[in-house]
Amino acid sequence: MSRACASAIRVVLTGDEPLCRGALAALLEREADFRVVAQTDDCLDAVGAVTEQRPDLVVLDLEPPARDAAEAARTIRRAGDVPIVLLTRCTRPGALRRALAAGVHGYVPKSTDASKLAGILRGVHSGERYVDPQVAALALTRPGCPLTARELDVLLHTRRGNAVTAIAQSISLSPGTVRNYLSSAMHKLNARTRFEAAELAWEEGWL
Repeated sequence: MSRACASAIRVVLTGDEPLCRGALAALLEREADFRVVAQTDDCLDAVGAVTEQRPDLVVLDLEPPARDAAEAARTIRRAGDVPIVLLTRCTRPGALRRALAAGVHGYVPKSTDASKLAGILRGVHSGERYVDPQVAALALTRPGCPLTARELDVLLHTRRGNAVTAIAQSISLSPGTVRNYLSSAMHKLNARTRFEAAELAWEEGWL
């Protein structure tokens, strides 16, 4: 293992899969200019690590349903103005947009080569931003939203866990009309249930 240099980039790793997090820590520790100063399995623990360690970089590896990555990034950034690089399997445009809006500096698929990842982290540490080119291209070329405003409205309430009757009362429609909007949205998104349709709309960034 390479010995970290005096000016090493100090990293906090936050991930809900201990095996993957440990493997990433080992990979970074092999690089002379990285030093992993803390590992946490939850963003709330990462807040304490950021406050205590004052790292140069946070690498965030949280997959749904553990926690929404954008929410986790906002929570961590409240603890300190530290760059965050998100490692993820999710390449949906909505996930990318939410992450960037939350202040994430790097959006990196887990399929990225290990040697390339180290270079990306160095770049972010030096002030650059990184979005995987294929993910960015997908976000730019993705077809527009096929859903109407009402369909999006009922799906948003659905994703919040509201029943049809509660949605109807909230937006001043009859339960039958709400069901019609849900059925239409499910058909357009080729979803089997209203909950699946709501999740697909969320992943695309339409909600």
